[in-house]
Amino acid sequence: MKKAAIVLVVITIMSKFLGFFREITLSYFYGVSNESDAYIIALTIPSIIFAFVGAGLATTFIPMYNSVLSEDGIKAANAFTSRVANIIICISTAIILLIFIFTDEIVKLFAYGFDNETLNLAVQFTRITALGIYFIGLGYVFKSLLQIKNNFIMPAIVGFPYNLVVIISIFASSNSSLMILPLGTFIATSLETIVLFPSIMKSGYRHRLDFKIDNNIKNMFFLSIPVILGTSVNQINKLVDRTLASQISVGGISALNYATRLNNFVQGVFVVSVVAVMYPAISKLAAENNIKELKKVLSEAIIGVTLLLVPATIGAMFFSKEIVVLLFGRGAFDKTAIDMTSLALFYYSIGMLAFGIRDVLAKVFYSIKDTKTPMVNAGIGMVLNIILNIVLSQYLGIGGLALATSIVGIFITILMFITLRKKIGPLGIKSMSIKFLKILIASLLMGFAAYISYRYISNLLSPNISIIISITGGALLYFVIIYFMKIEDVEVLVQQFKRKLISKKKINSP
Repeated sequence: MKKAAIVLVVITIMSKFLGFFREITLSYFYGVSNESDAYIIALTIPSIIFAFVGAGLATTFIPMYNSVLSEDGIKAANAFTSRVANIIICISTAIILLIFIFTDEIVKLFAYGFDNETLNLAVQFTRITALGIYFIGLGYVFKSLLQIKNNFIMPAIVGFPYNLVVIISIFASSNSSLMILPLGTFIATSLETIVLFPSIMKSGYRHRLDFKIDNNIKNMFFLSIPVILGTSVNQINKLVDRTLASQISVGGISALNYATRLNNFVQGVFVVSVVAVMYPAISKLAAENNIKELKKVLSEAIIGVTLLLVPATIGAMFFSKEIVVLLFGRGAFDKTAIDMTSLALFYYSIGMLAFGIRDVLAKVFYSIKDTKTPMVNAGIGMVLNIILNIVLSQYLGIGGLALATSIVGIFITILMFITLRKKIGPLGIKSMSIKFLKILIASLLMGFAAYISYRYISNLLSPNISIIISITGGALLYFVIIYFMKIEDVEVLVQQFKRKLISKKKINSP
């Protein structure tokens, strides 16, 4: 698992950096403005609305596919996949029609504070981006299918064509028609799924127009209901965040979005990669009732996520403003935008580790076919999030929305640990806690060293160069400290790296 995760992390980092350049391009040309708010809402609406269904089906697809494969063979598993894909196409059609009929009402629901000009622009944008729901839905299934077949590379690289097309559309729209922006995004969303087709065909899958609702489909829908409800709760949280942000200030949605993108960049690079490799493995172990090995894989995943997210959290908290200036501080992205975004980033970073571990734990529940517990936890989180959003936004503005999200993330993660322990027994919390403490100490030392060096170097060089040097130096110091702290998971990775170097030397030697 570790080897596959490392390769996936490298590919994902490259893709995410391109995605960051996409956000930087958007911030350069549109900053935090009416246009950027309208565009972000137009992106948000299709993904949130379809996530009610798509995420639920995709999450339960992997364990159900494994069950069908083990019981009835590959032919039945492929037929099952076709039925799921066909059902998603039907659901997507219904959702798109609803969006087209009630576009005004839906946009108002997502951004109540928009003025008429921004509202009309968001409506036009949304009617174009909504068509991408077809490809979003199929993407959920086909990415899962490739991951089951141990092809993690193709699902990871789909971000490249998507980001390139969106970047081109941002450039083009700034010089001509603004409508190029949503149109380019729709084309990019389509390509994100279309590029998967050759690998899907190569895997042996052949699509059939089969709409039969058999017991496997019924069982998957039954398992999906709690996931759909749980996902809908998460989307309601996003809806509340954006609605309140639209009322706090013009550009509030954009500032919250940029901070979220920065936070999601870290999550996407490290957590998504680990979970993508872990989920099919633990689903198989759960099907075999091998709980002991499942716990081992879970522990590896949590420590792997912790190793990377704790220093990222400390770095984001120490240098929130400097990071925002480095990445976005140019063009139309003015001082107001920097202040709003850096404030949100600081408070989002508090819950960064909790978000990562929560995603790992959720997959364990899904692998043992318990979709109810994450749903209940998400419901509790939604109520708490709404209350904290309303209260904290009164005192901290955009920062209050981000802090509410972080507090809820920490609370729900603790709750999931307690619940999972009751279900499968001890999780090795003591061992993980010792490793966490070591990682935290190393991260704090890194943070203070980077902060001191930045204060010194910034007197000699420009702020952007200073922050790059300080963060790079801090990261190197962190990994040195971690290595000498003798954390088992780190030592395993180092040994694997050494073996690779030795094998390469032997191959290259005459």
